This record gives sequence, C-alpha cells and structure tokens, in this order.
Amino acid sequence: MNFEHTEERRMLADSLRRLIAEQYGFEHRNQVIQSEAGMSRAMWQQLADMGVIGALLREADGGYGGGGFDIAVVFEEIGRGLLVEPLLGSAVLVGEAIASAGTPTQKALLEQIIAGQTLAALAHDEADSHYELHHVTTRAEQQADGRWRLDGHKAVVLQAQAADLFLVSARNAGDSDDSAGISLFLVPAGTPGLQLQDSATIDGGRVADLLLQGVTLAPDALLGQAGDAAALLERVIGRGILALCAEALGAMEVAKTATLDYLRTRKQFGLPIGSFQALQHRMADLLLEVEQARSAVINAAAALEADRVTRERALSAAKFSIGRIGALVAEESIQLHGGIGMTWELPLSHYAKRLVMIDHQLGDEDHHLQRYIALGEEGRT
Repeated sequence: MNFEHTEERRMLADSLRRLIAEQYGFEHRNQVIQSEAGMSRAMWQQLADMGVIGALLREADGGYGGGGFDIAVVFEEIGRGLLVEPLLGSAVLVGEAIASAGTPTQKALLEQIIAGQTLAALAHDEADSHYELHHVTTRAEQQADGRWRLDGHKAVVLQAQAADLFLVSARNAGDSDDSAGISLFLVPAGTPGLQLQDSATIDGGRVADLLLQGVTLAPDALLGQAGDAAALLERVIGRGILALCAEALGAMEVAKTATLDYLRTRKQFGLPIGSFQALQHRMADLLLEVEQARSAVINAAAALEADRVTRERALSAAKFSIGRIGALVAEESIQLHGGIGMTWELPLSHYAKRLVMIDHQLGDEDHHLQRYIALGEEGRT
C-alpha cells in the first residue's frame, strides 16, 4: 500500500510548515496566547489566503479537499507549530455541519468561513455530558410564530470569545440521553440572551461556557431537520477526532526530535547522555510508539468515508492510541530532559501540555476504549 501523500498535499504541508516557521515562532505564539483574543487574526487571514481553510472542505462546498488525508496533513502541521487558531471548530466541525445539512442560504456562510471572514464554534458539550454524544439538556422550544427559544448551558466551547457564529445543539423532544430529539441551531454572537464566561486552558487555548437564557431565533436558524441531528453530530465530531489525532501526531514528532537532539548534546561524565544504554532503550520504545500513533492516524483517515461502524471504530481506536501514546511522549520527553523540561521557556513543556489536553477533547482514552468495544459488539449483531 502506498502511504505517500499526493503532490498537492505535500505542497500544502510544506507551505504551511514554512509559514509557521517564518511567522509563528515560539515567542510569537506566547504573545498570541497571552492576548485578550487568544488568537491571531492576522495569522487566521493568512491561513485563509493560503487555502488552508479551504483544504478542509470539499470542492462541492467551495473548498478543494475535505478528505481524511487532507485533514490529517493540515492538522499534523498545526500540531508541529502549536497553532491556536480555530481551524477545528470553524472549518472541521461547523463548516462540515453546514455543508452537510444547510439550506442554500445557510451554505452561503461557507464562503465567508473559507475566506476567513467568519469564525464559527461548535457549542455541544455540557458540564455533565462526560463525552456522551446524545446527552443534551439545553432545550429548544418552537413558538407559535415559528421562532425558536433556546435555554441552557454549554461548556468548554473552543475559541468562543473570538467566534462570530455558534452552532448550538439543543433538545426539542425526548429525554436528556435520547438520540432522537436533538437539533442544531446557528446562533450569531451577540444574540440577546447569550452570555459568555471566558477562561484560559493550560495548553494556551481559550474556551468559554455559553449561557442561553431566552435566546430567540428565527425559523431559518435551524440547521437540517428538527430533532434529527444525532447522526450528523456523530459524523462531524468524527472528523474533529481525526483532526485532533493528527495534531497530536505533529506535536509528538516535535517532542521526539527535541528529545533526541537533547540526548545527543547533553553530557554527563564527559559523554552524551544518549550513549547510556538505559536511555537508549527508553528512546527506542518511544520511537516505536510514535510510529504506532502514525499508523492509527493513517487508518482513521482512510476509514473516514467508510460505513459507520468501520469509520467510528477506526476513529475511536486512533483517539485511544493517541491518548495513551501522547501521555507517554509528554512524560518521557520531560523526564529525559530533566528539570529543564518543565520550564516555561522551553517549547517542549508546551507541547507536553497540548498532548495531555488533546486526550480530553472529544472523548478521552477511557471513553474511546469503551466506545470501540461497544461498536464492535454492535457490528456483530
């Protein structure tokens, strides 16, 4: 099997890597994450102009990619550079949802998203959802005049403070854990009744809780059919899982390379510490684990358009592997660096934090192991 990327994907990866190296160095990133916005609008526009956002959406939707390996190529470079720009929420999650279920008027938003003019964020998780896709307690009630009223609380919405548009899940029927009865709504930032509680994360990102109190929306705010969003959410979030796995792979590669370089240059007793057999064994194990992570990402990217059970099992297997291996890479890299590995000034510590946080986005290691097993039983019935 040929695992080489197409020439177009290689060119995109090279261009993105060069842009990050030249304009998004470590010191610049620190300035970005400490800013009030928590992102760089200038970098976001450059990503749009380069076509990075468009690469995450299909040609029929105004992009020029949208496949599993397109997502993997882009997000591996995002992981290498530790970018905090909202590609995950705006293009992969919300962009795909609009492309799949939007009306012609709603799909017109895709042009603005691809051009970098509109930032979008998915508001689906809730404080007690524990990664369960169908756990939605935010309520949506349709009024006599056809308008919708939303009430509830969404938790840990990525880059919410910078978003121009939110895609909010809410329940218009059924109990809190039913798969049926979940709907999606497009909610512009600044809508009356919508409040944000902003906070920073340990890896340099920014999130916010959304409070919805009597948020009133026009009938055309509904995305797709009322009460029928569960399958769409699963597929959209699956693409997000692939993106996170590829991002983690890029971060692992940087941490691995930095650790190898340190072992070759740091000396004790007059010798590079990399010449000590015990450390060589630990590093060899780490290299094998990173290659296993790469295989899991390739498998997930290849399965993105497969049948549901095959797709979801490959994605859960990748997320489980990334969670376990990411934690291992973070721990081993820091330990092999010694005390310096924990310092703010060393980029490695920031890569380690990001690897740990990726495990907790869109389902952690334990969640996806259980899901992988459950899907296997479902596929046998």
